[in-house]
Amino acid sequence: MQGQSADPAARPRRTRRPGRHPVRLCLPHQPPALVTLRRSRAPSRDETPADDGPQAAADVHDPIDHLDVWAPARTPAGVFRLVPVRLERDLPLLAQWMNDPAVAAFWELSGPPAVTADHVRAQLDGDGRSVPCLGILDGAPMSYWEIYRADLDPLSRHYPAQPHDTGVHLLIGTAGDRGRGLGGILLRAVADLVLDNNPASARVVAEPDLRNIPSVTAFLNSGFRFAAELDLPTKRAALMVRDRSLRHLM
Repeated sequence: MQGQSADPAARPRRTRRPGRHPVRLCLPHQPPALVTLRRSRAPSRDETPADDGPQAAADVHDPIDHLDVWAPARTPAGVFRLVPVRLERDLPLLAQWMNDPAVAAFWELSGPPAVTADHVRAQLDGDGRSVPCLGILDGAPMSYWEIYRADLDPLSRHYPAQPHDTGVHLLIGTAGDRGRGLGGILLRAVADLVLDNNPASARVVAEPDLRNIPSVTAFLNSGFRFAAELDLPTKRAALMVRDRSLRHLM
């Protein structure tokens, strides 16, 4: 995403339910449909993932459970780090971001702080398949991320998932940080963090709306490749894949 931000709502739409929504990047000066980059959907713990069973039990100690010890990434925009969300500390800021009209149009989590709290708590108290994080750039919180096991998410029913596929969703919260090309920079940094810290994961995946050109472009500019078109329940999506084997060629 060089010079433009990805779609903050890069997740499939569905009927609104407390505690279940995805991620995107918001940009001023663009129509809402092109303004965000969030995942197509937050991992849905109220739906039974495909092929759940022995593998899920064996993956109790997945590396994404230890995001708090991942080293920071040095990027052209500054030093970036993922910090797992703590509701007692982070809820006011997250709720403020979710009530930004450009974000609310896609995340559908506007309203009192309890709406955001329900969404985040479902992940914190859930099965560990999704980890909500703040993105900290040069010491300042400026984005919200969800790092999740795509192979155990309902998304896996719609593409040939591989064990330990890792999904990402992103929201840039502060208007002043939008439109600076941060989406592509941070997507590359986070994909590298996932691959560096999780040797079992060969790919990082995302599924932005196919019509969301800024979002798809951001992924392409950050080392993801366009793998397929997906017919998801609420949208036609672009399956974007960052391959470990190709990371140094892009």
